[in-house]
Amino acid sequence: MHPPPRPYTLVVLCLSLALLSGCASESSIKPAESLDERTGMTVGSLEKPLELVQSGQLAINPEGHVSFAYLGPVEWDNMGTITYGLWVHLAPANDWQFDDIKEPGTVVLALDDGTTRLKVMQPPAPARGPYRPVASWGQTAYFELDLDTLKRMGSSRRIELDFKAAGTAVRFNAAPDARETLMRYVRARGY
Repeated sequence: MHPPPRPYTLVVLCLSLALLSGCASESSIKPAESLDERTGMTVGSLEKPLELVQSGQLAINPEGHVSFAYLGPVEWDNMGTITYGLWVHLAPANDWQFDDIKEPGTVVLALDDGTTRLKVMQPPAPARGPYRPVASWGQTAYFELDLDTLKRMGSSRRIELDFKAAGTAVRFNAAPDARETLMRYVRARGY
């Protein structure tokens, strides 16, 4: 058998190095980017939303069910015009009755440097949303988000959402690795 020609060897070597460097990346937290075929818009998101767990003594109802919340940043790029949003999904335990999360002032984001009342937004209308709701009985909404708040989220040790249940705030906490995930998302978006 004759040795392969040199150009072939070089191509194989380059492809092997590319595959090895791709395998070394952290794909589980790498942002997902997709092109919406219907609108031509590029949508950047996390591969899966961040999970937040209800905190405090009220976190578990008498039957032992726990409520969860999920959040995920979204970047819509429509031919260079970039819009940000925060996708939020609330999956309450069976006996919890939360207020409508789309009502003004119902959802509050708490970070190291303070709190922000989230404002509902109407997202661009791609054919498919960047995240899927976890619970069919849950509530989902998009909230306004700017690049500064997204960066603050990525640098904050504390990422919490407060939702109202019968007018009382109920807090949900993100895991400690949420900060790192959001910071990688911000860097992957080029900021």
